[in-house]
Amino acid sequence: MTADRDSRTLVLGFPRIGGRRELKSALESYWRGGIPENELVRAAEGIRRSNLLRQKRAGIGWIPCGDFSLYDQMLDMVFLTGAVPTRFGISKESRRGLETYFLLARGKNRTTEAPALEMTKWFDTNYHYLVPEWTRDTVFSFDDPRLSGELREAKGLGIRAIPKLIGPLTFLFLGKEKESGFSRLELLPRLLKAYSEILEDLAHAGAEWAQIEEPILSCDLPKEWREAFQTAYEALSRSRARILLANYFGPVGDFLPGVLALPVHGFHFDLVRGAEDLPALSESFPEGKVLSAGVVDGRNIWRNDYRHSLDILKKLERRAGPERLLVSTSCSLQFVPLSLEPEVRLDPEIKSWLAFAEEKLRELSELAALLGEAHPREHPSFRDNQAVLAARGRSEKTRDEGVRERLKQASERGSQRRSPFPVRRKAQRGVLDLPMYPTTTIGSFPQTPDIRRARERLRKGEWTKGEYEAFLKKEIGKLIRLQEKIGLDVLVHGEFERNDMVQYFGEALSGFVFTQDAWVQSYGSRCVKPPILYGDVSRPGPMTVGWTAYAQSLTARPVKGMLTGPITMLQWSFAREDLPRRDAAWQIALAIRDEVLDLEKAGIRVIQIDEPALREGLPLRERERPDYLDWSAKAFRLAAGGVRDETQIHTHMCYSEFNDIIRAIAALDADVISIENSRSGAELLKVFRDFRYGNEIGPGVWDIHSPRIPSADEIAGQLRAAARVLPPENLWVNPDCGLKTRGWPETTASLENMVAAAKEMRAASG
Repeated sequence: MTADRDSRTLVLGFPRIGGRRELKSALESYWRGGIPENELVRAAEGIRRSNLLRQKRAGIGWIPCGDFSLYDQMLDMVFLTGAVPTRFGISKESRRGLETYFLLARGKNRTTEAPALEMTKWFDTNYHYLVPEWTRDTVFSFDDPRLSGELREAKGLGIRAIPKLIGPLTFLFLGKEKESGFSRLELLPRLLKAYSEILEDLAHAGAEWAQIEEPILSCDLPKEWREAFQTAYEALSRSRARILLANYFGPVGDFLPGVLALPVHGFHFDLVRGAEDLPALSESFPEGKVLSAGVVDGRNIWRNDYRHSLDILKKLERRAGPERLLVSTSCSLQFVPLSLEPEVRLDPEIKSWLAFAEEKLRELSELAALLGEAHPREHPSFRDNQAVLAARGRSEKTRDEGVRERLKQASERGSQRRSPFPVRRKAQRGVLDLPMYPTTTIGSFPQTPDIRRARERLRKGEWTKGEYEAFLKKEIGKLIRLQEKIGLDVLVHGEFERNDMVQYFGEALSGFVFTQDAWVQSYGSRCVKPPILYGDVSRPGPMTVGWTAYAQSLTARPVKGMLTGPITMLQWSFAREDLPRRDAAWQIALAIRDEVLDLEKAGIRVIQIDEPALREGLPLRERERPDYLDWSAKAFRLAAGGVRDETQIHTHMCYSEFNDIIRAIAALDADVISIENSRSGAELLKVFRDFRYGNEIGPGVWDIHSPRIPSADEIAGQLRAAARVLPPENLWVNPDCGLKTRGWPETTASLENMVAAAKEMRAASG
């Protein structure tokens, strides 16, 4: 891998959903039975080919293959290494079919049901991966030619391709031990045999290099895991394909000398989020090895600062040599949208500040060209880049002095509830009069084609605002009646007016801007369109009060106000990098606080402020976590802290390793927390027990990411398990998450079973 004029750039990965979300359409059509397997495969091939050719046209020297996935890259590694859990009852011969693949992902295919693999966040991103399951008897066997086939496909297009793999240690580390008494690290020798066979298969297909990604190097690793890197890469170094070992999402830190001593041919480092590695790399990068410098941000959408990037590249070039330095993205570009080209409605000034995946390809090519110039700062591309950045720095759109002054005045006292939780609980029980094991949902209900068409008709001007609101009120009325019929205790209005839990609020707040087609993958076919946080944040007026108050007027049962919390708004946006994240979160919190107080004034007695991204935002390094947890908990309290004792504040969190954040959860001081738990069982709840968490909690009892309908007995079993770990009087009964992506038949049946299970538990409690 020499960095000659035509191959000085490297991309670690590319968006895989297609320019018009073709992957989403094909997957969902296949799952519905609308297309056969071969049509889904053709759609995937079309997206892969388009991605390869886009990068080739942009002049990228080394282009990845193996970065495409029909669902998830960790799931792909499960199949590539033959590590399918035995509980699925799948024979070796049947592993290659897509029905088997989707059974592990979704818990259901056309003939079989089984609990799906657990799902959790990929490091500190909003992408979800499927968690491999490890037992001492896990068997690894390579018999899947998919990756070498994709390499041949790329080479057939005249592309210098580099196949990519999640590294063996990251693969093991991010999996979960499903039985006690053994360490998943014990599986490494067996796993390395499968990896060696994969690398040999790639070499046979013509691979010059293999990109092996070990992002756990950005984490605090136990000693035995650090030591395992030497063992692993000594074994893999025997491959005929040379290895580029890639880290991203943060610095390697004090383990950098050990990493640089590994017997591989090259290294990639994230120099956006891992800039602290730069001094050591500039001074001690080993001679004769390739250095891939990740200077173009794969996680955010702001234009690259060529002055800053060239300073880094020049330092590294002096150490590594021009023939061994690659200009690359910090990580895969799967975390950013595909192209700015469709964004014809975006404010031209703000648009000029942005770079999506295609624009980042151009940045890579321009940086590589500038690196070869004797006087790069005189080049037009450099001058244009610096002019845009200077104009952004001067723009009045990014600052609101009133918001900044309000933030200065925000006190610690203003971020505290008036009374401690026991006092509040007594007041709330007197007002709400709920039974034991109260039932509720997380907020959203199915968004049917009719609802999406109504939103589209309003957008196109085919409906007036009045016609649209009348339609939504009718839908809300039907949902309220359905919830009453099912027997739910705390109702919701369904969020039919919302396109996305972040986008909806972002569109109502100043400081955010939205795109037409800037979609990114969250998991499987689930795509999100993150808002762009470009300026100071405030609330021009009420955002949810009208819809929630209308729903409450239709029933005597409490209706929850549904809001997205400040940390989730920040984490699920493309956040500005010219303001500390803490200050941006607190600005959003003050805007949400205004909405909370208006809901309370409108008679809403239960208000939920969702923070599913609290754990996701946790820094990967332990030393950085206390500060983040302190300011993020304060942000939640700023949003919630102004209400009366009688108003019950809920929050919701998605799959998380709560051990890391349990103190912060307690510091939120929410009256009720609901958590995504159905795939984790009582194991997750032990964290709350061991911490002696005293507030109320709703462990999810129904996996909404799977289309299967849990029985009342199954849900009651989960509740009994929860009641053995936590005080029954503190337990709520709810699904794992919102129901937006589910269908009405499975939603209604599952909720009926959930209510039946709660009634069974009440009867058993006397």
